[in-house]
Amino acid sequence: MTEQSDKNLTLPQVRERIDAIDKQLQTLLSDRAQAALDVARIKRADTPNEVVKFYRPEREAQILRTVAERNEGPLKDETVQRIFREIISASLALEQPLDIAYLGPEGTYSHAATLKHFGHAVNCVAESGISEIFHAVETQRVNYGLVPVENSTEGAINHTLDLLMDTSLTICGEVSMRIQHCLLSANTNMADIKAVHAHPQALAQCRAWLDERLPNAERVSESSNAAAAQLAKQNDSIAAIAGAEAAARYNLNTLQAGIEDEKTNTTRFYILGVDAVPASGNDSTSLLIAANDKPGGLRDLLLPFEEAGVNLHRIESRPVRGGLWQYVFFIDVSGHREDDTLALVLAKLKDRVAMLRVLGSYPTAL
Repeated sequence: MTEQSDKNLTLPQVRERIDAIDKQLQTLLSDRAQAALDVARIKRADTPNEVVKFYRPEREAQILRTVAERNEGPLKDETVQRIFREIISASLALEQPLDIAYLGPEGTYSHAATLKHFGHAVNCVAESGISEIFHAVETQRVNYGLVPVENSTEGAINHTLDLLMDTSLTICGEVSMRIQHCLLSANTNMADIKAVHAHPQALAQCRAWLDERLPNAERVSESSNAAAAQLAKQNDSIAAIAGAEAAARYNLNTLQAGIEDEKTNTTRFYILGVDAVPASGNDSTSLLIAANDKPGGLRDLLLPFEEAGVNLHRIESRPVRGGLWQYVFFIDVSGHREDDTLALVLAKLKDRVAMLRVLGSYPTAL
């Protein structure tokens, strides 16, 4: 139970109480950090001839869910989870600092999603493209990579889906990032803005707002919103569309926040790694399936899920490169590949489809 407030306390007494609580918190944080070091020592001793994996996505997800379940306020669940995410991140860095590849440069939404999922104690490695992120993980230059897979208004990120067809990497996590676009500039007066620079998707997602508020400003496409922010830093007649992370990173003024036309705009990202993730208790599984080229082929693919009561979150089709009018399906479903129900579905599918690959089972995004 949270300690009840004493209405009779004076301001100096409340501040004294806060100082005492802060001291307790700091002691407990040190104790937790030492426990993390003990975990590292035990793991290394138990497997002296193996590469020890300290980051456990399923364990982290379980901790954060428990944090929300026992939260009694007044802080919101997501606020408490964010605090614990940083505690876990800092503790993990004592055991094994993680290198995470993302679509750079600094200040992109991919960068913000990396920090949201892993916390600020990781080493964020900016890559110039999605294929470079795959390569960085495949060559084990980094521990994990974060790639965008779909946007709620613009749809699937086809480049990511195409690369998933050919990689041996495993999807071991997901994170959803609410996209709030801001108009950023070194200037403080919107009337002085002559051009708006941004990634083409950001320009499209803010079209109605720009038409109304900056109809005469030139719209210029850039490789990323962060690249646009860098240009805005150098020229005060330019405004960039980017997020709050970019505003802080490049010390730009926020002329207007929330200029996106669709206020629920969200991008979903996959976390890519080399190892399969055990079940966490609330998981999703991503599949790559090719249906047999015959009447009822797609029905044969979907029927086992319906019969078992397995929920499909998403289904996307992509053409097979080199195969005229041949398609594969990317399907996200509820459950872990090792769950009895989903395991039975996958076993049935092997005899019904031309190709089946489990791209990964992972904790469902919080």
